[in-house]
Amino acid sequence: MKLYSKTLAACVALSLSAGTATAQDITMNLGFGAPEESLYGRFGAIFEELVEDYTGGSVDVRLRCCNQIATEDEGFRAMQLGTVDGFFITANNVSPHWPLMDVTVLPYIFQNTDHLARVVDGEVGDFIKAQLLEDTSVHLLAFGPALYRDFYNSVRPVQTMADMEGLKIRTPNNPVMLRTFEAFGANPVPLAWSETPTALQTGTVDGGDNGTSFIRDMSFYEFMPNLVILEHFVSMAPLFASSNFMNRLSDEQKEQVMRAAEDASAQFSEQVRTETEEVRDWLATEGGMTRTDPDRADFIAAAQGVQQAVAAERGQEFVDLVNMINAAAE
Repeated sequence: MKLYSKTLAACVALSLSAGTATAQDITMNLGFGAPEESLYGRFGAIFEELVEDYTGGSVDVRLRCCNQIATEDEGFRAMQLGTVDGFFITANNVSPHWPLMDVTVLPYIFQNTDHLARVVDGEVGDFIKAQLLEDTSVHLLAFGPALYRDFYNSVRPVQTMADMEGLKIRTPNNPVMLRTFEAFGANPVPLAWSETPTALQTGTVDGGDNGTSFIRDMSFYEFMPNLVILEHFVSMAPLFASSNFMNRLSDEQKEQVMRAAEDASAQFSEQVRTETEEVRDWLATEGGMTRTDPDRADFIAAAQGVQQAVAAERGQEFVDLVNMINAAAE
C-alpha cells in the first residue's frame, strides 16, 4: 500500500496547491453522449442540483447532452487539453487514455454488487482516483451508478455459449472487451459509440451490449429482438472533470463540487439498483424482446482465461490492482 499512500499524498498536494482561486461564479459545461433522459442525464441533473445547492449558486452546472461539446471517445483527451470542463465517460472508453482502467472492464471481475460497492467506495476506489489524476491530470469525481451490461442481438436467442458462435458483435475499441467476446465465440467489431446505432440498424453488426437502461433509452429493442442476461461486464458512468476547471475553483468550492459528485452518485446508484429488473421486464413485454438467462458456467470459465491472460500481459501494476480488487471480496 506504499504506492497508494504516496500517490494519494501527491494527489492531495496537487489539489491543494491549485485551489487558490478566489470564490466566484463559475460555469461547468458537463458533456455526455447520450440523450438528456438517459442515465447520464439523470445523474447529471442530480449533480447539477447538489452543486448549485452546496456552492450557494457560485458554481453553475450546465448539462450538454448528445455530443454537443465532444463525443465520448474524444471527451477524455479534451479534458486533458482543458477544452472541456467535465464529461461522463463509460469506463471502457477511458482505457485508451489510461490503461489501468481496464481492470474494471475485466469480465466477471466483480463477484456481486456488494463486492463492487466495497471496491469503488473504499481504498481501491481512492487509489484509482489518485493514480488517474497523477497520470493524466483528469479528476475522477465519482464512479456513478453501476449496471451490468446486457447483451442483445438480431439473429437468435442465446441459451448457451455455443449460440454466440459467429455473431458479429459491436464492441468498444477496448482490447479486454474484444478479447472477451472472442473467448465467448463471437466476432467482435470495434466501433465508436457515435457509429453504433446506425451499424445496428443497418445490420453492419448483429448485436452489442450496454447497461440495461441504455437499451431502452436508445430504442434498440425496436430492431434487436433478443435480450440475453449475462452480466459479464459492469458498465459504470464515471463523472470526470478537467484540471483546468477544478483549478478555477476555490478550495471551498472544490470540496463542495467533489461532495456533490459523491452524494449524487450515491443517490442515483440507489435508484438504479431498483430499476434494472423493471427495465428488463419492460424490454421483454412492451419492448417485445425475447429474454434468455443462460447458464453462465462456460462464460465465466472463458472470462477467467481472459483475466489471467490480460493480467500477465499488463505488468505488475495491473496485477497489483487486480489483487486489490480480489482482496476486497473477502
